[in-house]
Amino acid sequence: MKPITAIILGAGQRGANVYGGYALNFPNELKIVGVAEPREDRRAAFAKAHHIAADKCFASWEAALAQDQFADCVFVCTQDRMHFAPVTQALEKGYDVLCEKPMSYDRAELIAMGEKARQTGHVLSICHVLRYSPFFVKLKELIDSGTIGQLVSIQHIESVGYWHMAHSFVRGNWSRSEDSCPMILAKCCHDTDILTWLVGSSCAAVSSFGSLAHFNAAHEPDGATEYCLDGCMHRDRCPYYAPRFYLEHPKAISDGFVSVVSLDPSHEAVLHALQRGPYGRCVYQCDNDVVDNQVVNLLYENGVSVSMTMCAFTEHCERIINVMGSRGQIRGNMESSTLEISDFATGNHTTLHVHTPSGGHSGSDAAMMREFLQTLRSGRGSKTSADASVESHLIALAAEESRLQNGTAIHRKGGQRYEYFEKRAAAGIDSDL
Repeated sequence: MKPITAIILGAGQRGANVYGGYALNFPNELKIVGVAEPREDRRAAFAKAHHIAADKCFASWEAALAQDQFADCVFVCTQDRMHFAPVTQALEKGYDVLCEKPMSYDRAELIAMGEKARQTGHVLSICHVLRYSPFFVKLKELIDSGTIGQLVSIQHIESVGYWHMAHSFVRGNWSRSEDSCPMILAKCCHDTDILTWLVGSSCAAVSSFGSLAHFNAAHEPDGATEYCLDGCMHRDRCPYYAPRFYLEHPKAISDGFVSVVSLDPSHEAVLHALQRGPYGRCVYQCDNDVVDNQVVNLLYENGVSVSMTMCAFTEHCERIINVMGSRGQIRGNMESSTLEISDFATGNHTTLHVHTPSGGHSGSDAAMMREFLQTLRSGRGSKTSADASVESHLIALAAEESRLQNGTAIHRKGGQRYEYFEKRAAAGIDSDL
């Protein structure tokens, strides 16, 4: 079998570890033949690992896409606000595209990307990896088979993890909305997508509340230093002390967080990077402005109601779900891959342990890659589409608009494609996100 060839635009954590890692593990399926990465050290390391020719290594995605087409597909792994142009240009060039989520922070760009995929006839797949999770695939099967009767309501918790929040959304690249996008979009377009898929209907209305409750100057302890390594007196009591996380927490290694701080994982190199680098800053003295907690209420056209909570202040980074039906209930935890089913009529309780492969997002990353490559080979459809991804993003943007307007509900606008939410004329606000 001839491998699919690909260009990586952005050799950061996802580009290098997930997509590049898949190519290294399954060279008969995928071969990376080009890379665009502005950081010379990351570009050189990636090129060496994948034996990429020097003339196929570029400092910018623009330079890579200026060449005649030299691969089957493109993986767009640039920063959130840098997806639109490379996606649309790659589709125009004749490439199939796999794009990191979120697609874009901008409604017009989202719609244009969906339309461009339709016009060119090329594949545009967004990395909504939860659809490929054995956990959610099994949950969808149980709901659709009528195991709990009529689906009535869902409670869903996105437990961000205190350490993940500090790394990505306080110190990291997703800390400011103007640099990336609202946190509910960056973190939870996964969740709005999977919830819409589970419900099997279009979203009719959205409302939301949330805030930056803790990670701000008001909660800075007396005597805290700007950088953790400047001899902060709170080092032993602060859960966000950077050296402890990056040198001791197992997730820093297993999830690749430490490689974002330093390509060299040695203690000396990591400590050096934390001395004056962004990941060594006090979490109460950063310039972050995204929320650290948010609740979202969704009403679907088939009458199903959903309550979704995203919160930073959890021990684990996990998704917990409670699915309530007319004949039973399903409680699930994606992290432990367990589904507990209660039958109201019989009183029986069944616990399913869903087999989950190792790897990112509980094995979902590899499953997503496998299906994307199969789609390119066969031409058959996949579990998701550009249209579905656009809708999930618009729901998240509507939630953020509602939050900024004190929870005022935003309603679906029927009729034309993508016209999901109507203007709230009474408030004089354009909510047609």
